[in-house]
Amino acid sequence: MDGTLVDTEGLWWEAVEQVAGRPLTDADRPDVLGRPVEHTAAWLAAADGGSAEDLAAALHREFADRVRAGVVPRPGALALLSSLAADGVPTALVTASPRSVADTVLAALGALGAPAFAVSVTADDTARTKPEPDPYLAACRALAVDPARCVAVEDTPTGVGSAEAAGCAVLAVPSLAPIDAAPGRTVLDSLTEVTPDRLRAMAGGPRLTVMSWNLWFGGAMVDDGRAKQLAAIRGSGADVVGLQEAGPAATEELAEALGWHGHHVGDNLGIVSRHPIVARLGDPDVGFYGATGVRVRTDDGHEVDVWTAHLHYTPYGPYEADFDGLPAEELVAHEEVRLGQMRDTLERIAAAAGNARPVVLVGDFNAPSHLDRTTVPWPVTLAAEAAGLRDSYREVHPDPVRSPGHTWSPVHVTHPDEGSGNGRPEPQDRIDYVLHNGRGLRVLDSRTLVTGTPNPWPEVAANAWPSDHAAVLTTFVLE
Repeated sequence: MDGTLVDTEGLWWEAVEQVAGRPLTDADRPDVLGRPVEHTAAWLAAADGGSAEDLAAALHREFADRVRAGVVPRPGALALLSSLAADGVPTALVTASPRSVADTVLAALGALGAPAFAVSVTADDTARTKPEPDPYLAACRALAVDPARCVAVEDTPTGVGSAEAAGCAVLAVPSLAPIDAAPGRTVLDSLTEVTPDRLRAMAGGPRLTVMSWNLWFGGAMVDDGRAKQLAAIRGSGADVVGLQEAGPAATEELAEALGWHGHHVGDNLGIVSRHPIVARLGDPDVGFYGATGVRVRTDDGHEVDVWTAHLHYTPYGPYEADFDGLPAEELVAHEEVRLGQMRDTLERIAAAAGNARPVVLVGDFNAPSHLDRTTVPWPVTLAAEAAGLRDSYREVHPDPVRSPGHTWSPVHVTHPDEGSGNGRPEPQDRIDYVLHNGRGLRVLDSRTLVTGTPNPWPEVAANAWPSDHAAVLTTFVLE
């Protein structure tokens, strides 16, 4: 409720500050946001003295006064509730606020035209509230549904923990406190892009998470590179990883350590998969640049062709655009080598897949997208689009300004090479992709992935993230 449906987290923050008699800081967030009144009151009493019971009464009073003065719905909240009601999807309100506050907010939402919830669970209704799973389990029981078929929409880490502990899928829309992406969790900036169909896709159904990752000379640029690669893959929740710059040993060693299946060609390209590989696709003698693919069979029998591609790195369009100021027609002309490699890849994909098979193409294309740098018709991504492949990251994050999704480069802040760009800020671009053909594939979530905060080049040996690219991770629902 607070911070998800209505903009009350700020009101609660103000109420706690008023009762505490001091400004709150980021260090106070874990004991303030998403917590029941009694928890925050006990925390204040322990820190500043006084009666926890009296402090709880004061917090109730201060917050209720602010709520009665008026609540503001969060962007997209009323539209989503109306869409769910129109589709006949039952909804429950699960809040750590007391019943008196929840009823006040519900009355305000009703006056604004929001449809009624089938169920509401407040801090007064369960023995334990968030971050424990009890309130979400109570709501699921009241709705007579399996938690695994429910999606919880939350705005705080405390609420996310409660919902995930109950077994619900989670859509996180952070308000005041940040929430990290995680396997099985979708994080969005607002509810404005959320539809009932998107929530349905989150609530059950077979899924496939595919990752694209350039390993940066096989992981040789950092200490303990292989161990760090394994940690990143395990932590990502990926089912299939398309590798570039894999080197001669990474694919086999990663697959063996993970207990997965592996496919390696040339000195550069590899794919590791937790699902069995039932076919190997493409040219077995591909060189350093090009593409290779596999057909994987999931536990429920779906077969998906997954390809990984690495396209030539020079001439590099963002350098020519930002450092040399070349016009669009010259930039496009200089993409001919990569465009040829992409066309060859697309022809091989089409020949293997036929007219019905799901296809995912991942890779380091070394080229920006026409969906990002929109003043140039970048031909590599346009060719993929013309062949029917969709950009999964841009499906989830359509605004390139709000969500640039840069994958190059988490370690290069300034341009390291001689020439016109030497010492200048390195162009940050999205050059790594997870594309798909939409045949039996529906995008659930897509994000970039970097572990930790990498040190910039050249002090990279100790980085937890063993690459100079961010990875791209997309979760599909298999239909």
